[in-house]
Amino acid sequence: MNGLRAALWVEARKAATARVLYAGAVLLIAGTGILGASLTVAVEAGNDQITAKLGQTADVAGWPLMIATVTQIVAAGALLAFGITLSWVFGREFTDGTVYGLFALPVTRTAQTAAKFIVHFGWSVVAAAVLTGLVALAGFAIGLGGIDAPIAEGLGRLFTLCAMSGLVAAPAAWAATFGRGPMAGIAATIGLIVLAQVAVLAFPEASAWFPIAAPALWASRPDQVTGVQLALTPAFAIGFAALTAWAWKRLQLDR
Repeated sequence: MNGLRAALWVEARKAATARVLYAGAVLLIAGTGILGASLTVAVEAGNDQITAKLGQTADVAGWPLMIATVTQIVAAGALLAFGITLSWVFGREFTDGTVYGLFALPVTRTAQTAAKFIVHFGWSVVAAAVLTGLVALAGFAIGLGGIDAPIAEGLGRLFTLCAMSGLVAAPAAWAATFGRGPMAGIAATIGLIVLAQVAVLAFPEASAWFPIAAPALWASRPDQVTGVQLALTPAFAIGFAALTAWAWKRLQLDR
């Protein structure tokens, strides 16, 4: 792909100086850690209101409670955060007027699109790793004790859920391109969250076949989601990345 290495360098530099990405990461990571620890402490202390709101999640204690609570937060919060930032990565080129300069570069727009996705998904993995580490530290801080093999597996699923949320957000890039601005991508992200909830509620037996819902279901109930069902999520992301690249390749600036 012509110019991919150069495009990756440029997009990495943009990401390294982007306040939107830093703000999204801080809100997601710190917010999840603080909220997860606070809810766990409240349930452990016998707060009936918090216990009632958490429902079946509050039936366990200690690390399982912490991980289950954080998983619920990340299931929606990570997708929202990554959808917003991915919408900005693509949509800002239109709102800032920099898209005109991209047409003059000796790098294909397909390579530019691929670079944007690669950098953003890489950032999602880094954010997932930091978030998982912070959750572990928060668990130690509130006195949940050591981490055994089952707890380590739970933290691993939490990391995978957060990282895969960056993949689920892929349609936001296409929507931001089609709508020529971040707001269309953000609207698409909210739509994805709603669709995931509807799929789980309306089709409980088949919801694992929905790529936007499979990671969250697997993180909370790994025995009910197969590897094939989980693999549909990266395939879903690749499909929308290809669709976005096609849209950028055919992009015209007269409308």
